[in-house]
Amino acid sequence: MKERKIFDYVRNVDSVLIMNGGENQVDKTFFYLTGAKSGIFEGSLLHVKPEKVTIITSALEEEAAKETGFEVLIYNTTAEKNEIIKNAFKNDVNVGLNYSALTLDLYKQLMKIIPDKEFIDVSQSIAESRKIKDESELKDLREAAKIASDSFEDFTKTLKEGMTESELAANIVYAMMKNGASGESFSTIVAFGKNSAIPHYMPGNAKLKKNDFVLTDYGALYHRYCSDTTRTVVFGRADEKQKDIYETVKRAQQESKNALKAGVNGKDIDMIARKIIDEKYPGRFIHGLGHGVGMDVHDHPALSPSSDFILKANMVITDEPGIYIPGFGGVRIEDDLIIKDGGHEEITTAPRELLEL
Repeated sequence: MKERKIFDYVRNVDSVLIMNGGENQVDKTFFYLTGAKSGIFEGSLLHVKPEKVTIITSALEEEAAKETGFEVLIYNTTAEKNEIIKNAFKNDVNVGLNYSALTLDLYKQLMKIIPDKEFIDVSQSIAESRKIKDESELKDLREAAKIASDSFEDFTKTLKEGMTESELAANIVYAMMKNGASGESFSTIVAFGKNSAIPHYMPGNAKLKKNDFVLTDYGALYHRYCSDTTRTVVFGRADEKQKDIYETVKRAQQESKNALKAGVNGKDIDMIARKIIDEKYPGRFIHGLGHGVGMDVHDHPALSPSSDFILKANMVITDEPGIYIPGFGGVRIEDDLIIKDGGHEEITTAPRELLEL
């Protein structure tokens, strides 16, 4: 049980309180613990014990809350909500809070409602428990990756000279939704030509020209879990420089993936890819090799030159080397992988060879 995992990493806490604010202040840990597939749950809370989760929410979310199978306490007014919180936590002295997802305003509200509690930061405990995925999470992550992979052929068929980056971005999101996504897991990146040298480029009105690089970085959201994949193709015919950049990135990714397994240091995996790229394009790989994926598209650290991070079985990470040459263009290839004791499982399957479309 996920609630029990959180308490495995924390001591001297009677319970954990997960508190949501408005639309942009909803803690994804709420959905991690409840598994709620429907609902937004603004203003809702969780009272979490090692063996029990109680949802405190408004009548607006009552049916979505009941679908989870957990105990549900319903309020209709702020006064009712505050009274429920007081009663739920009356026997708890030390209450854990996810400080990393709690605004100062929400914290001040809590101080007024239950001022007699000792609040303890358990954000690191929550982060640790979310790094290792259980089977239900892995199932959703595999499906999110499959949707993204299946959508690749659909949206590349729409490439045509003169279309804009924004138009292709819309086609990507449409393809993912058509294939079963509930939405995009982050704002889709589409970059044509020299714009592909900007890793986090936002699509605009640039028009597609013959022989352009087309870099697409996109992900599907499925049951609130994310995928994250990048593919780079050439619209037309690739010249020798484009081919060499692509093959260098592809080799860096493959050799780094070959070394992925539980127990290795992500820093060492990053170095494998970085060394290959730096031999031909020194200084042109300008970000870490990969990150964790889960309910957040950047779920936790994973593969970086700047931090020691030991990979564990059932972590889900990306491997995404890239080469970026300002004024010319860039290539990135990104896949999602499940770490295993003896290796890894690739869950994104879109073609990795250089496609000239």
